[in-house]
Amino acid sequence: MQMKENFLISIDGLKQHKLRSSLTMLGIIFGVAAVIAMLSIGEGAKKEALEKFKVLGVNNVIVREKALTDTEIEEVRAKFSKGLSLSDADAVMEIVPTLEEVAPQAEIETEAKYEDNSSKITLVGITSTFSSILNYETKLGSFLNEEHHKKELRVCVLGSETAKSLFPVEDPIGKKVKIDDQWFEVIGTLGSKALFTETVGELAARNLNNDIYIPLSSMLRRFNKENQFASQIDQLTIKVSESEDLVETASIIRRILSRRHHNNDDFDIVIPYELLKQEERERQIYNMVLSSIAAISLLVGGIGIMNIMLASVLERTREIGIRRAVGAKSKEILYQFMFESVELSLIGGFAGVILGVMMSRFVSGFAEFVTVITPISIVLAFGISAVVGIVFGTFPARRAASISPIDALRYE
Repeated sequence: MQMKENFLISIDGLKQHKLRSSLTMLGIIFGVAAVIAMLSIGEGAKKEALEKFKVLGVNNVIVREKALTDTEIEEVRAKFSKGLSLSDADAVMEIVPTLEEVAPQAEIETEAKYEDNSSKITLVGITSTFSSILNYETKLGSFLNEEHHKKELRVCVLGSETAKSLFPVEDPIGKKVKIDDQWFEVIGTLGSKALFTETVGELAARNLNNDIYIPLSSMLRRFNKENQFASQIDQLTIKVSESEDLVETASIIRRILSRRHHNNDDFDIVIPYELLKQEERERQIYNMVLSSIAAISLLVGGIGIMNIMLASVLERTREIGIRRAVGAKSKEILYQFMFESVELSLIGGFAGVILGVMMSRFVSGFAEFVTVITPISIVLAFGISAVVGIVFGTFPARRAASISPIDALRYE
């Protein structure tokens, strides 16, 4: 019963100074909102990173033809390196025991047309192993299979943006598009793929949504690269059985290809799993910095609560004396002021949660940045606000409880 009375008295104390209480809560409100917004941005970055590296495959090793000038390519060819080739894929698969599959691919930049619509695209020649290694699934129709590759069929699968450009209203399945000077039948379209914007060799400016996929056999027979010295293929995507073997396997692959390329430095090796771990470490540091900035706001809010509570104790000294005179114990005075402090922080925390969610939605909607609000971020921010109320309310409450009743009654 005494606890209930102390709670009601503390509520009345806040109501008597509504403006002051509201201003005191602002520090907590903005601090909690900042914590939620920062954590949601961090979670959004994590989700984007996972989606992005999922496209590359975290259990894969990617061997990419190095970007060289025409002069450099001629020099490399003069040193007996033919560049990446299908025979490289066969050799790697045959020698390295920890591999599951190898997917070679060739690429050229060209243009695709359908009636009056056209689009600049990257034409990608692939084999049937490509979809199983990278888990590509079609949005409409079907993906390329082994039969398409063996028979050198003129069929294609469109990336999401290319499909929208060429077929803004029509169903593309069964239609024929003109790629360069060749006609290909559309058998499927892909969903949207995450953009890979980090600098990772040739992957730096790659927008997978602008790709068109055709059988590699059809690609090699029907299309020629501009430079006659260009390599046969542009990339090998190699799936490793266990992620623990990635680094060692990549080292073995590098030695094999270096020997086959006569020690010419004309290829790069990328391990998406290692890049993912590196990005996670960088993101953790980024989140710690942002959370520290948000924590400073909560600290300022806590100092504000302590300052106001000390002022409240001073101006209500006579009230404390009267309560003590009629029988209130010191611990009841302690609870009264502790309740006021915690109520300030909890109400501020609740308002801060609402503001933080709104800020996250605003960032997601207007800044085109993915944010993810998790229950743990809300619980964490709200819990911190409660702790702030307890920590910064303890000193003013103890000071109020320690006031002598006689001195309090004589206070003017």
